[in-house]
Amino acid sequence: MSKELDLQNLEPVIISLGSHPGIIQSMLDYNYCLGHSAPNLVAIVSAGRKQERFFWGHDEIMVPVYAKLAKVPEQLRQQATGLLNVQSARRVLASMTETFELLPNLQVANIFAEQVPEVHALQVAALAEQHDVLVAGPASVGLLVPGVMKLGAIGGTQYPQLVAANIFSGGDTAVISTSGGMVNELIHTVTGAGLGVSFALALGGDRNPITTPAQAFLLAESDQRTRQIVYFGELGGDDEYILADLMKSGKVTKPVIAYIAGTVAGLFDQPPQFGHAKAMAANQSESAQAKKEALRTAGAKVMDVFGELATDLSAQAETGSHQAKPHRPIKQRSKAMIVSRISGDINGGVHLLGKELLSVVNENSLAGLDISLLLGQQITSPKVIEFSDYILRLLADHGPYVSGAVNTIVAARAGKDLASSLTAGLLTIGPRFGGAVNAAADAWLEGAGSDTEPKAFVAGFTANGGIIPGIGHKKYRIDTPDPRVKALTEQFSNNSNGDRYLKFAQGVEAVTTSKKANLILNVDGTIAAMLLDILESELDYSPDKLRELVDIEFFNAIFILSRSAGLMAHYLDQRRHDEGLLRLGEDDITYIPS
Repeated sequence: MSKELDLQNLEPVIISLGSHPGIIQSMLDYNYCLGHSAPNLVAIVSAGRKQERFFWGHDEIMVPVYAKLAKVPEQLRQQATGLLNVQSARRVLASMTETFELLPNLQVANIFAEQVPEVHALQVAALAEQHDVLVAGPASVGLLVPGVMKLGAIGGTQYPQLVAANIFSGGDTAVISTSGGMVNELIHTVTGAGLGVSFALALGGDRNPITTPAQAFLLAESDQRTRQIVYFGELGGDDEYILADLMKSGKVTKPVIAYIAGTVAGLFDQPPQFGHAKAMAANQSESAQAKKEALRTAGAKVMDVFGELATDLSAQAETGSHQAKPHRPIKQRSKAMIVSRISGDINGGVHLLGKELLSVVNENSLAGLDISLLLGQQITSPKVIEFSDYILRLLADHGPYVSGAVNTIVAARAGKDLASSLTAGLLTIGPRFGGAVNAAADAWLEGAGSDTEPKAFVAGFTANGGIIPGIGHKKYRIDTPDPRVKALTEQFSNNSNGDRYLKFAQGVEAVTTSKKANLILNVDGTIAAMLLDILESELDYSPDKLRELVDIEFFNAIFILSRSAGLMAHYLDQRRHDEGLLRLGEDDITYIPS
């Protein structure tokens, strides 16, 4: 535990390992009620999602989610001073080991899971001491520093509970408890008596808490706001004897008011096991009564009945000694069905990409607006907009022979409406038509990103009998290249910035065309490679961000957006001709009886 930790001046920047919506929302609510301008929880490490929705007051916000702690941006990891760990008990050792390595400025942490293997808890304790970090847990509801930070479920998980606890302003009484449930009871007891809490710490109910009661007492002793300590302990172990020695030696000089639970165990013939792993007296010295006497001898005020604690605190409290601090209130709220970063109404006016609609329209070309909408942010790079404009025009149509056009034409001649006919054409887009742009982007990103040699890359596909997306054409060959590919590379190559994805794709083409002349880099593969290069060089997209674009089919969206114009053109063309239903003749089908 940090020997120099200043809880009252801690600047919390918190990362959560795992997601526990109730606990996280309560931390955000506390943060908001204090009047802070932004949440102090900056990231969640969890699988499955890229972000999670929470309330910041009455507004909904998105907290970024990362699959691994190492994926959290370096800047956030450097800033992080607090950690909430709500992962399972079996993952605590591995996750905390990684945490100490990747969060160099970590000061406080809360481990929520209970029944962490004892050997793991001891290893985490050694690491915490080595890295000088205060860790509440395992099996802890966390740490509360009124007016500064709520880390964990401590103080309540609902807004009304936070208000009832009166914990928005600090006082002079430190609350230290081995029990998570009792720490909240003690907080209410202290504030209900007219006093205030300087900090509250739930040590944790497992057999080997990372922070010991002795360490917590020394923290309270050094805390400038703390005048006295209220302590809840239990039968079992020898912690209270260590506390008594600290008081006798003068290392703890502040008044201590204590209650030790488990006196009833003396009524049983065999020592019973209470709710916490450590709460069982193996001998007389570990009994609650013996511990009470040890603390009394050392100078602590020890209560025999828990209710006496409230009476004693009320008696020492001066009228008005702790006034409830006004807080920013939270009224009734409900989650929206949909979150959009693209558009919405603000004060009755339509906004697009964060600005008023007409200003966005006036500031953008069609291609600029389209690529901005697809990327979810206003794009100002002339090269990105120019390239987008070119490929949108380039892909608009490629004749009535492809499946999308054929389906659209068939539906149009069957008398279907525009939307139905367009949909019929779009539904044919997939791995054999149109969908190769996204698949090729996936392949180039993986190949170039892992520094795979093109020859090995091709061999991997060949061994699995797969077709390399973005490679091959029925009409064009190495000696009769696709003019669209030539136009793209001549106008938009990015040699000054490396063109690493395009060069990788061209390296693959060199291998495949040596085997067969028509296994060329086609227009889909070229667009995919060049888009990766341009997004990386012009917009600083990282490999992870490019991977996200692949995963959400951004590259297919480019093709669908462009080709929709061509498909609608074919629909309108057929309606103008009005030739009636298209029916295949006998010569168009070869019937082979089974």
